[in-house]
Amino acid sequence: MIEKLIADLLKELGEDSRREGLERTPERVAKALRYLTSGYQQDVHEVLNGALFVEDYDEIVLVKDIDFATLCEHHLIPFFGKCHIAYLPGKKIVGLSKLPRLVEVFSRRLQVQERLTTQIAQTLQEVLQPRGVAVVIEARHLCMMMRGVEKQNSKAVTSAMLGAFRDR
Repeated sequence: MIEKLIADLLKELGEDSRREGLERTPERVAKALRYLTSGYQQDVHEVLNGALFVEDYDEIVLVKDIDFATLCEHHLIPFFGKCHIAYLPGKKIVGLSKLPRLVEVFSRRLQVQERLTTQIAQTLQEVLQPRGVAVVIEARHLCMMMRGVEKQNSKAVTSAMLGAFRDR
């Protein structure tokens, strides 16, 4: 179904989806879109629950510079950047590799940066019940770089601070 829609879109743009360079484009775009939105088929709790551990640790846990790319829900154009996640454990910690996996699940959905930031923070708050969670995302938006204001060097920075990170 996506393939037909892409072929129709190409036609509406003035192209012939049957010409040599485009003949397999509808299939490739459909495959890419299925991959880029595969987060809808993933359960974040399943991603995290297999790696929760009780540990007597009361200092900050920080994983920074987690690369991500996602599609802006307003234009279906990518935005990409780095996510930094910190938490102050309560009674539980999570395997460090699960934090990038959590970013991956939410970034494989149509997104806005603000929602992506809060979804990551709220999920960690719910699952770990830590004393605090902090998520900061810095991203470059192709919808700002290639169209509209066309500012190639701008970055958007968003944050979500919960618990002890918000209260102090």
